[in-house]
Amino acid sequence: MPDDLWSGTGVVLSVGLCGPYLLRRRYPVGVFVAVQTVAFVQVLLGVELMPADLMLLFVVYNLAVKTRWAVSVVATVVTLGWLLAVTVPTMARDHLSVGDVGVLFTIVVWAWTWGFLVQNRRRYIESLRQRAEQLEREKATEAAMAAATERTRIAREIHDIVSHGLSVVVVMSDGAAKTVDSAPEQAKTAMLGVRDTGRAALADMRRMLGVLRNDEPGSRAPQPGIAELDRLVEDSAVAGLPVSFSVAGESGVEPIPTSVDLAVFRIVQEALTNARRHAGPEVTRADVRIAYQEDTIDVSVVDDGKGPAGCDGTGRGLIGMRERVAAHGGVLRTGARPGGGFEVVASLPKRARQ
Repeated sequence: MPDDLWSGTGVVLSVGLCGPYLLRRRYPVGVFVAVQTVAFVQVLLGVELMPADLMLLFVVYNLAVKTRWAVSVVATVVTLGWLLAVTVPTMARDHLSVGDVGVLFTIVVWAWTWGFLVQNRRRYIESLRQRAEQLEREKATEAAMAAATERTRIAREIHDIVSHGLSVVVVMSDGAAKTVDSAPEQAKTAMLGVRDTGRAALADMRRMLGVLRNDEPGSRAPQPGIAELDRLVEDSAVAGLPVSFSVAGESGVEPIPTSVDLAVFRIVQEALTNARRHAGPEVTRADVRIAYQEDTIDVSVVDDGKGPAGCDGTGRGLIGMRERVAAHGGVLRTGARPGGGFEVVASLPKRARQ
């Protein structure tokens, strides 16, 4: 230290070099400017290298960790310039060689490189964290979509079960009430039909509840399919709607997927339920036809009723039909027939949709 300087100058400079570093987290650039300013004051005063000058390495490292590389590179160049200014004038007196100065340069560059690598690692770890959070969000979204799809499927199944079962029960109960005095045997037969229909609907409901409660009795019972269409036709006939049922072609060697089998049953069930509800009192018959083609199963349900004008095919039942057929990649056509009556025609692939 020059003799003409105050003896406490070194202490003041050391405090100026070390003190600002306490604020490095919030103001990395400001801390570097403050420390570097004190370091240049040190050069102007002619003060040689001090232990506190090591703080320049720390502020360079801190900038490399927290700021853009362009900012930290400029700070490193400024620090190297200060190093030249403080060492070159005293090289001969302090017995410093060019190699010694080179080592000091290397140490400064190493501090920047270390900080830059730490920043890259932190960014990499942060990107992994964000990716993990994104995957979690995507997983939660997929789970919510799957749950919504499952709720829709369950609601559709329950609608088909309840609407068909209750419509049969109501019609048969009404007939039994009208004939209980005049034709008790016929009324008894109707009530037995109500009992059987109620039991079948209850079994179907238990099957659906089994999706939500695995221990529900009957939840493992097989789903209805084309083989149960005979029973469905008989129930409709007992309920007062004569139905003819015919099958054309062969199902083939490969078994029909359960989902397709169930979809055919539900389409016929909903179509017959709608015929009883909306075809009007003039309806005299309904024709159900299943045709096995090479790659598809064609379903046709036609009645000769005079449905009300408001039946435009936008009810929940027909919407459920469309969803079932669309889920299997099939084709559905519904509407009034030119000669009177209503028709439901569907074509479903024999193979389950992938």
